Amino acid sequence: MNEINYSGQDNLEVMKEAINYNKYLLDLIISSAQKNDSLIDFGAGSGTFSMPVVTNGYNVICVETDPTLSARLKSNGMVVLNDLTQASDESIDYIYSLNVLEHIVDDIGIAELWFKKLRPGGKLLVYVPAFQVLFSSMDHKVGHIRRYTKEELRHKLSNAGFEITELRYADSIGFFAALIYKILKKEDGAININILKFYDGWIFPISKFLDIFTNQIFGKNVYVRAVKPADSLVRKDG
Repeated sequence: MNEINYSGQDNLEVMKEAINYNKYLLDLIISSAQKNDSLIDFGAGSGTFSMPVVTNGYNVICVETDPTLSARLKSNGMVVLNDLTQASDESIDYIYSLNVLEHIVDDIGIAELWFKKLRPGGKLLVYVPAFQVLFSSMDHKVGHIRRYTKEELRHKLSNAGFEITELRYADSIGFFAALIYKILKKEDGAININILKFYDGWIFPISKFLDIFTNQIFGKNVYVRAVKPADSLVRKDG
């Protein structure tokens, strides 16, 4: 994976204030992890998730191509790879990637790389923005190339060899908030920290509840859990 300089670091810093949202994502990560697993945080950024995961007692290696963010991770004591190709094949138990795949031109190649680096039976969690209709100045600012649907994620990961175990939309109210943001045509793509805190504190908990009923239909984001089949080597050879 080529070096990527992340263009939305100010938005990344603002999103640290989204306490409920970040806890939700942290819970998604940990719910699939075992204490003795070797974990990869693919696109670790400034460590918003990798550092709490380590604090919770898990073994995490960060993959981060942005040199500034990589240096920050290292200064905080994290183990950092600049490219996932540096990891040995079939050496990882669990890869998670949150709001990263949408930045990468060759997302199919990355899915295949994940498959290659996971052990048979290894787990994958991918969380990305949903629905191209929501693509706005914010997506442009932070370097998004695309937004996803459930079926697109299913297709790309299945073709890479993964078995899908869970596939859901998330943040149903956020879908409409993102649509309003786009309609208002806020050209700088910035996040208003006061609106973010209000949404995170009061609206996101309601949205998370409503997701129980809407997660197969729509949401601002979409996530997938998948596994590398335990017999993947047998199937490839046979």
